[in-house]
Amino acid sequence: MAVVSVRIPQMGEGLQEARVVALLKQPGDLVLRDEPIYQMETDKAVLDVESPFSGVLLEWTAGPDDILPIGAEIARIETEDEATAEPAPSAPAPQETAPARTEAPTVPAGGPLRNAEAAPRTVAYARSKGLTDEEIRSIPRAGGRLTEADVDAYLLSRSPAGEAYEDRPMPQRQRVLASRLSRAHQLAVPSALTVVAPWGPVERLKARMAAAGGDFQPSAFTVFAFAAAKAVRNHPALRTQLVGDSTLRIHRTLTLGIAVAREGDELVLAAVPGADQLEWRPFAEAVRSAILQARQGADQASDAVTLSLTNLQSQGVWDGYPVVVPPAVATLLLGEPHWSWVDSENGPVLAKVVHLTLAFDHRLMNGVGAAAFVNEVKANLADIEALIPIP
Repeated sequence: MAVVSVRIPQMGEGLQEARVVALLKQPGDLVLRDEPIYQMETDKAVLDVESPFSGVLLEWTAGPDDILPIGAEIARIETEDEATAEPAPSAPAPQETAPARTEAPTVPAGGPLRNAEAAPRTVAYARSKGLTDEEIRSIPRAGGRLTEADVDAYLLSRSPAGEAYEDRPMPQRQRVLASRLSRAHQLAVPSALTVVAPWGPVERLKARMAAAGGDFQPSAFTVFAFAAAKAVRNHPALRTQLVGDSTLRIHRTLTLGIAVAREGDELVLAAVPGADQLEWRPFAEAVRSAILQARQGADQASDAVTLSLTNLQSQGVWDGYPVVVPPAVATLLLGEPHWSWVDSENGPVLAKVVHLTLAFDHRLMNGVGAAAFVNEVKANLADIEALIPIP
């Protein structure tokens, strides 16, 4: 019996890292060689990855949403095939004193960097700092194998004297978000449109809620979210995803996504399953619970989300160009309420309005269908006092 490391494979030329999407086996499960055991996302697709060994899965050393460099360990398997097994890496023995920094050992020029020179994660980190393979080879190191600390020390030593900046690794959540946005840029065909909608009815409804009293006082954004979710009932394109190049997957109900900002400009997603089927109070309570979990750090992003809402009212933004992240089909942005002249039967009148900007994937929706959806949200906002009766 031997323990082997399962590592992220090289799945394409130039690929440096991949995001773990899902784990398909549990520790203790028997796995067969070439059996899919996890899914990973590259900049091109989501792939099932097969086990290179047969045996018992001992542990996962990474989890969903982790971003790993090519060659990094993701799992350990106990196998009987000792001929092909390699011992799992173990921690180096502790040293009483830190070794003095030495010049990089002589290595052959050219060719790919070997694991003996630097771990794949370290190489990816150094390349992300703009270093070439030849520069990486020349970095002085504390030990025989290059580390990220060696790279940082080298970058600091070559910085102009007195330069006022510091390099920090990107936070894990932002790396996950960046991975999703990069994939969105490659897959979606984005388009957008803006509709001006009335906001006065929402403010009147909120005033009636306050006058009625009680602990149940949902926000104006929750009222808007309800108007959007109800509109989806008549627009199945907002519950649709593209599977492959030619298959449409239409969900029976809407899983609504809500962008939630956390401290430090961190962005996570709250999710409300079945949002278009919920009545007002259960809907408002589900939104409140999902947002609370998101503010506590629980990112609820999943492939089930087909429509996301984003709210920039508190930032003084009237409209913008939201991003669509496949497999979602659209993102609807709510802008800041403001006074504007609008047409009426008696001529122009001054009224409180908001801009509703819908960014959508043109592969799944066309302009007329997108406009019809946003105009139904607008109509729901205009009639919100009938849509949400106050006892």
